[in-house]
Amino acid sequence: MSLKLTTQKSITILLFTIFLVTAPFAGYTEAASTVNSNELVATSKNLIGTKYRSGGTTPAGFDCSGFVNYVFDDLGIDLPRTSAGLHSTGSKVDRDDLSTGDLVFFNTAGSGVSHVGIYIGDGKFIHSSSSQGVKIDKLSDPYYWAKHYVGAKRVTNISVASNK
Repeated sequence: MSLKLTTQKSITILLFTIFLVTAPFAGYTEAASTVNSNELVATSKNLIGTKYRSGGTTPAGFDCSGFVNYVFDDLGIDLPRTSAGLHSTGSKVDRDDLSTGDLVFFNTAGSGVSHVGIYIGDGKFIHSSSSQGVKIDKLSDPYYWAKHYVGAKRVTNISVASNK
């Protein structure tokens, strides 16, 4: 086999491999649309008290990523389904730079990202807890959330509505 043909095959295989790895996330880059922060918080707070359901994606019951998906889908933003998929999208945000609508991630299962919520401001996030359903907690909770915090991602542009 000639060197040119071998090189062409290698390049083709490399490009195909890159395509296979990145294709599942192609639609999940940072969203171009803008979401109103008041609308996002209101949508998520309207679901407080909804029970937890493993694999749940509707107000009949949510798991953590099902809740996040439901809220963002309601606002026209399409996101990956799982907490790990959500963690692989968007842009990294430092804890000191969190804004309403950023996704916050936790390691609650011993390794990797296993829980996700939506930051709603003032050091608080809303999420679907396996024990209490959709609720608000503080990121700084020294007994649990602060110890399990992994990081945050920004998945869309958020506009802050004025109070005029």
